[in-house]
Amino acid sequence: ALADRAVLVAADRAELRAALTGVASGSTPAVPRAGGELGFLFTGQGSQRSGMGRELAAAHPAFADALDDVCAHFDLQLPRPLKDVLFARPGTPEAELLHRTEYAQPALFAVEVALHRLLESWGMRPDHLAGHSVGEIAAAHVAGVLTLQDATILVAARGRLMQALPEGGAMVAVRADESDVAPLLTGRTGIAAVNGPASVVVSGDLDDVERITGELAARGHDTKRLRVSHAFHSPLMEPMLDEFRRIAQVLDYAEPTVPVVSTVTGAPVGSELCDPEYWVEHVRARVRFHDAVRWLSDSGVRTFLEIGPDAVLTAMGPDCTDAPGTAFLPVLRRDRPESREALTAFAAAHARGVPVDWARHHAGRDARRVELPGYPFQRRRFWLDPGTAADAAGLGQTAAGHPLLAAVVAVGAEGVVLTGRLSTRTHPWLADHVIAGRVLLPGTAFVELALRAG
Repeated sequence: ALADRAVLVAADRAELRAALTGVASGSTPAVPRAGGELGFLFTGQGSQRSGMGRELAAAHPAFADALDDVCAHFDLQLPRPLKDVLFARPGTPEAELLHRTEYAQPALFAVEVALHRLLESWGMRPDHLAGHSVGEIAAAHVAGVLTLQDATILVAARGRLMQALPEGGAMVAVRADESDVAPLLTGRTGIAAVNGPASVVVSGDLDDVERITGELAARGHDTKRLRVSHAFHSPLMEPMLDEFRRIAQVLDYAEPTVPVVSTVTGAPVGSELCDPEYWVEHVRARVRFHDAVRWLSDSGVRTFLEIGPDAVLTAMGPDCTDAPGTAFLPVLRRDRPESREALTAFAAAHARGVPVDWARHHAGRDARRVELPGYPFQRRRFWLDPGTAADAAGLGQTAAGHPLLAAVVAVGAEGVVLTGRLSTRTHPWLADHVIAGRVLLPGTAFVELALRAG
């Protein structure tokens, strides 16, 4: 593969020609091969949207089969079939259920697992996994920590118990360092997430959160209230922990087969994921997304793929690392065609050096390889231009009829002057006679000129 590549995704010939023209003109820059490892980042609650996954399910059997499998497990635990909520028309009562925690978390888990299976069917294998909040359970499942049955039990219980808590509390995003916020916390508040070096979310009792964020705003920190039903990852979650612990303790766990970086500790975890107490703490603990991405970056991950329905972690990731050549690519984006977005992310990762299997991607599509021509893409011409002769007659002179001389001019009664112009452009063979680095007219050429004059 070449060191510099370009990714072109086109739906028809006209779009492809326009994309190729962009590459040829330089307006579409080539992608330098980054090397490094591949990390999958699974998105958390808040990224859900109505109809997420519908287009992919219609276009890709691997995604549709995985989604059906996950939904079948959830349907044993939810009041309504998950796909009816997931694919409900926007604005309907069923669609509104997607924003309730008891459905939002299972829906995100289902779509993210199906996305992973789709990329897996195309031959893409991550080197590391990490997840934001409930996204970490999806990461743990695809890493082999939890079977699909046990993972869906854990996710459904998590969402159901959170939903059953009294509504209230608040979550506010603050542009501040963790150390600026921590001293202001009370017994009913906490830091829900550390999403960057100066990006935290304060969560907990409404009055306390407003007081804390008001003080931070007075110090010059930007704040933004988040639209949530509950104060997640705060002390207000504690009433659900005992029941959640009881459920987590009856599940089976296994060591991860793919390295997982915890967003509870911000470091790699193995056997810790097999401890039910880890998942209980996971509900209450702050999400250390910044530390997890920093660890992955320091360990050589240069391409991050966001596995989720929108570009949420992709927006936060660049602030977490300053490693050159790092890219964050969302598999899906809100309000964009899903199949095209997934293919664009897949191809962009390939362009950066991530190994993929194009044969598996194109299987069943009557795709065929086309050999590219070798020369039309070259921009340096090697052929010599033919020489041009002077038009002696047009200048009122007599044509000399000789390859070295262009014209003959009479001087007086018996004299003549023969004129011509010699150069390596008009007489390319002159370039073959070089002495000490300089092109010289051969002595035989002078003899020829004398003979012609005679």
